Amino acid sequence: MKGIKLLALSVFSASFLSFTPINKKYIVIDAGHGGNDMGSVFDQFSEKEITINIAKEIQKLNENQDQYEVVLTRDSDASPTLQERTAIINKLNPEMVISLHMNSSPHQETPKQGTEVYIQNTDGSKKLAEKISKKFNVAKIEERNLHMLRETKAPAVLVELGFINNTKDREYVTSENGQKEIAQKFTEIIREY
Repeated sequence: MKGIKLLALSVFSASFLSFTPINKKYIVIDAGHGGNDMGSVFDQFSEKEITINIAKEIQKLNENQDQYEVVLTRDSDASPTLQERTAIINKLNPEMVISLHMNSSPHQETPKQGTEVYIQNTDGSKKLAEKISKKFNVAKIEERNLHMLRETKAPAVLVELGFINNTKDREYVTSENGQKEIAQKFTEIIREY
């Protein structure tokens, strides 16, 4: 009798578990700034617009696959606080978080150029930064005590895509071609991670 109960229980468990939905994997793309917070600005170009355009392009490139879902912390000209962003991220428990930004320096035109990546002191964050450095012209990878990195439990990186006040960087990140290329590189990074 005991054996039959055990068998019935194991059959029930197996059939029940087979109908349990598999946990969906999430990738979070955080478009820096938004709303009244323009971020870095140069002439008519603003960091908030550059980052949202690239974030939306990354989401678009990843919509026709079912391995993971790309979630944006903002998909319009809104300005969620850093606390709201990290609360959403930690609730989703994503595979990774990529926060997009544009760099700037105090000079009108800067010779400084290239991508900078800021990381958490975690293996996942370092691994992600390493993948990014293989696809982009990364000037430096550095650990930083930034809210997005400190308060996010998932592997996270903050990526400065270039200097808004460097002509070459600015022309690339504001062009349709440049934004598509950047989004494609991030898509490859996500798929390889």
